[in-house]
Amino acid sequence: MQRPGLVLRQLALDLPHAESFRRDDFLESHSNAAALALVDQWPEWPSRVAAIVGPRGSGKSHLAAIWAERTGARIVVGSGLTRADVPAQLATAALVVEDISPGRIDEAALFHLFNLAHEDGAYLLLTAPQRIDGAGFVLPDLISRLRAVPSATLAAPDDALLSAVLVKLFSDRQLAIGEGVIAYLLPRIERSLASAREIVGRLDRAALTGGRAVSRQLAAEVLQQD
Repeated sequence: MQRPGLVLRQLALDLPHAESFRRDDFLESHSNAAALALVDQWPEWPSRVAAIVGPRGSGKSHLAAIWAERTGARIVVGSGLTRADVPAQLATAALVVEDISPGRIDEAALFHLFNLAHEDGAYLLLTAPQRIDGAGFVLPDLISRLRAVPSATLAAPDDALLSAVLVKLFSDRQLAIGEGVIAYLLPRIERSLASAREIVGRLDRAALTGGRAVSRQLAAEVLQQD
């Protein structure tokens, strides 16, 4: 029997939340229009290699997934790229390599990938947290190749995009939100899609644990924990 005044708290299970990377789920705005246009313009690219540049959580992986679905490309993480695996990874004639960062990728393997893709007429889409203009890389021939890659940059999301993303993330979790929650969060969270995902996840767990609705008051309490 529950004791008077005792509030039962639900156990907030940190279950994996499936996120859709379909084209219809990508929210377009001025901050990502150039990168989305790059994906949509395939195969009418100026070359068979292109890059999308932007900070963590800016939408690079979503755009890469859209392009991969359209082209049948495989997706590999740059840190896992090896020279021996390059021929098999290009078997579909299209490949996404995520997170091209100096010091975190085998430069010889990446250079081999460029060469083999050129020989096979394959397409490459690279993603990176910063401009791949060769800075930080060592191999001169690779640096030359990287500097020639056309790229599109994802800017920080504007208010319209960040608002739409927050609404969608709450909706994806089937969370009804109180009036003013979005307006309260916008100036108080980091201007990134990653931050939006994080705060929605935290509010979801807090609401479940406390048996409460997602309100402005709950948002204030969660943010005060930072």
